Amino acid sequence: MQSPDRNTRALAALRMAVGALFLIFGEYKVFGTQFTLRGGFQFWINRFLQGGTYPFMADILKNFVLPHGTAIAFMVAYGEFAIGLALVLGILVRTASWCGLLFMLTMLFCSDYPGAHAAFWQYFGASLSHLVFALCFAAFALGDADQAFALRPRRSRRKLAHSSGRGR
Repeated sequence: MQSPDRNTRALAALRMAVGALFLIFGEYKVFGTQFTLRGGFQFWINRFLQGGTYPFMADILKNFVLPHGTAIAFMVAYGEFAIGLALVLGILVRTASWCGLLFMLTMLFCSDYPGAHAAFWQYFGASLSHLVFALCFAAFALGDADQAFALRPRRSRRKLAHSSGRGR
């Protein structure tokens, strides 16, 4: 079996770094109660509503997210933690990446609105904190980010040789 090439190693290193960040983001939410049970999540939603929410998201945040705040807070906490764990360990990378991409786009639309009269480029500038992660998740989902440094069963050389038409 060949060793991973430089690009594969670089993508795997980026995957693990993003995963480590999401483990940190999720860890304090999962193992503490401030975010999930003591209003931390609702605080952030209300802050988004005061300025930063794209107009089409405001009603969703007010009429759906806030009334179900505790349940959604737990989904966010465990979701971030699960995404981070999957990326660090290299398991279910595509699934975790699609979930991460969806989460980052949701965060972008909930919190990064620059205002109705902003110049076009300001939409990108206002969303950098979420857009960069979204692009990483897209690369992991579409690429082979799980090909190096992953905890998953590896096929034996004999099976690899047989499946590629060599050997027997």
